[in-house]
Parts: sequence; C-alpha cells; structure tokens
Amino acid sequence: NLVLSAMLTLYQVQQREMAPRPLDVSELANAVASSLKQREPEREVRIVIQNNINVYADMKLIWLALENLFGNAWKFTKGRPEAMIEFGETVHDGEAVCFVRDNGAGFDMAYYDKLFTPFQRLHNYEEFPGTGVGLAIVQRIIARHGGRIWLESSEGAGTTCYFILQKYEDSKKMHPNGDS
Repeated sequence: NLVLSAMLTLYQVQQREMAPRPLDVSELANAVASSLKQREPEREVRIVIQNNINVYADMKLIWLALENLFGNAWKFTKGRPEAMIEFGETVHDGEAVCFVRDNGAGFDMAYYDKLFTPFQRLHNYEEFPGTGVGLAIVQRIIARHGGRIWLESSEGAGTTCYFILQKYEDSKKMHPNGDS
C-alpha cells in the first residue's frame, strides 16, 4: 500500500538517528539522476548538475530528499519537449542555498500552504500519480538538519525548490572540538 509506505517513511525520517558528515551533494544528485534515467531510459531529460556542492549532513536522509525532489522534477516535466532539471547552488540573503529547478508543469502559488501537508495534492492523480507525501518528507529532512526549504513556481513554467543545509565550515564553528 503506497499510502502506508509513505506514512512509514514520514515517521522514519523524523525518528531516524542522524550521522551528519561532510557530504558532496553534487555526487548524490548525479547518482539520483542516473537512477531516474535507468528507470525510464526512453525519456529525454536534460539534467544539469553543478559540481562540488558540499554540505554537512546525514547522507541517507539527504539522498531521500534528493530522490523526492528529483522524482518530482522528473514527474512534472513529463511531456515537455525540452524537459530540463537543474541542481545547483546560489546565494540568497548572504547564505549558500541549494536548488532543484525544472521547467515542468509548475503550480499556482496560491496553493503554496498545502505543499508541505502530507496527502495534499495540487495536480490530478491520472496525469501525475503520487501520494502527496514527497515534499512533506523533504521538508522534515531539511528541518531536522536545522535548514529551511521553500519553493517558487508558476503554472506551466516550472518549479524551483530551494533548501539551505549547513556547510562543513559552519559545523566546525558550532562544535570546535568535534563534540556534537
């Protein structure tokens, strides 16, 4: 049962013990993108991934977050003639921010409040199947890392998901002796 499995994942994400360490998120993003391409080799999707984006985070949880974000981008670019998914880093208010951007279906920002609520869906199931739990999972993962997440979108033009994770340098400032 998909819904049950989604709820279980949501619960595990909140309970799982974290083992943060320096992490090259670009490598994870490449791996996640490759697995999507293997699952649907016939899809033409241009994937652009910026190299050497490093954070201090739990690898399994960040992998799960990227799987959900790339999975969404992959799903919502279906049927686009020039489908594109981009992963990179930018600066927002002086902070390094990661992003996953696509040129897919997008959504109406008027429904923004529903995005992180489990099982709230903004698209019809026939066109874009899913449980409506992916973003709730991602939000909880980012929150457990002390980060923030937000999305910007416009219908028919795609979505960008931004999230902030701690940098390794900053983690050393917080725990100078390696104590957590």
